[in-house]
Amino acid sequence: MPDISTKKTVLVTGATGYIGRRLTQRLLEKSAVNVRLLVRNRNKVQLSIVDQVEICEGSTFDPQSLDNALAGVDTAFYLIHSMGTEDDYRNLDRLSADNFRESCIKAGVKKIIYLGGLGVKESASEHLLSRIETGEVLSSKPDQIETVWLRAGVIIGSGSASFEIIRNLCQKLPIMITPRWVRSRTQPIGINDVLSYLELSIDLTCKGNLVVDIGCEELSFQQMMQQAAEVMGLKRYLFPVPVLSPRLSSYWLILFTPIPFKLASALVEGLKSETLLQNDNAARFYPEVVPALFKKTVADAIHELEENQVLSRWCDSTGHQACDIKDFDNPEGAILRDTREVLFEKGESQAEVFQSVCRVGGPNGWFKYNFLWRLRGAMDKAVGGYGLNRGRRLNQELRLGDALDFWKVVDIKPGKRLLLYAQMKVPGQAWLEFDVQPDRLVQTAHFLPRGLWGRLYWYSVLPIHNFVFNDLAKTIVRSGGSR
Repeated sequence: MPDISTKKTVLVTGATGYIGRRLTQRLLEKSAVNVRLLVRNRNKVQLSIVDQVEICEGSTFDPQSLDNALAGVDTAFYLIHSMGTEDDYRNLDRLSADNFRESCIKAGVKKIIYLGGLGVKESASEHLLSRIETGEVLSSKPDQIETVWLRAGVIIGSGSASFEIIRNLCQKLPIMITPRWVRSRTQPIGINDVLSYLELSIDLTCKGNLVVDIGCEELSFQQMMQQAAEVMGLKRYLFPVPVLSPRLSSYWLILFTPIPFKLASALVEGLKSETLLQNDNAARFYPEVVPALFKKTVADAIHELEENQVLSRWCDSTGHQACDIKDFDNPEGAILRDTREVLFEKGESQAEVFQSVCRVGGPNGWFKYNFLWRLRGAMDKAVGGYGLNRGRRLNQELRLGDALDFWKVVDIKPGKRLLLYAQMKVPGQAWLEFDVQPDRLVQTAHFLPRGLWGRLYWYSVLPIHNFVFNDLAKTIVRSGGSR
């Protein structure tokens, strides 16, 4: 085992996001480095690695926490992006990058590694333009710090937003009327190859800044859909038409995929422009990486899904307000509650009932009144929310920060408590709490209404609660006893 005193210290930002979780796991498994994480909430770091990493709590908008996180760091990964959830997100992205670069220089960090997006400024969407600007800010002082700027297009992996869109459309629609932008070309890349480029960048020797475009073969979105369908053993037909605007395309996506409206809009705008490699630096500086072809990346992603081995998902960290879950893990401020208690009567144990609690939702469904849950999910989708088809990462396990249909796991105490925060569109804030006691399950819906409409909403759905929540609590307990 390498001497810890001689190993480089690497900082990973965005460590609880889609890329960050997987990169952290890769570095722990394969690299001779000390791994430090900068996160907004240390409780979101998976329990299996907390003893293997150093965790610093803070953000790029808090200079003191940045200084603490970067002290003694050799290489820093910048994996932070917004998806346009705030009106001034481009300014915030630039400020975040500027803060990070200056703190790295102050701390004596040798290298910043940034993962951005393919594209050229002249034709880039606003979202892609923000990513380009972020890279420009991070690499603006080459005389003081080296920057390796990796640029990827569509990333394919289990749980990635692009793969979820392609998979859902292929599975649900044998015939698709599509906008003309499905013929725009890009160069997708598998998540495992992205991680390889990121990891190898730590020891990469180059002078000054380096921009590296990464991807496999040139494909249009239409070709990706057709090839993905072939991997799934399906035959799909796409007919492009000129009448679907970006807004209509976004609504089309949210109806059939787990992606909410704002994310769909950002992705659609990005797909309108071609995103092709502008240099051959990947082959020159990373000859050991031969990017897998698109079909192979799809097959790998499907295999992870089938084997229940999804490490991270696109919704692990998002621009939504509940991303920083520590501000939403206590429903005591809620003024309206609906509580159901179910006693254990048929040999149920506390541990078994808690396991049953952790299996709700996603493909496991919501029991007898699942159709009402699905109806509520469809209503949420119609107004730009997540809806019910976001599903869950794994069928049998939940962790802090996981998405669960239109909920977010904001607190979990093994064997005892599960607290879900609603990310559906509601006039207020809502939680669903499961408190598993030694002899009973106490299930409580908490609601903090926003104005008169919030109260009217709560009292209008109370009659439905009588059916849905009673059945939910009783079935969870019965399922626990039948294991």
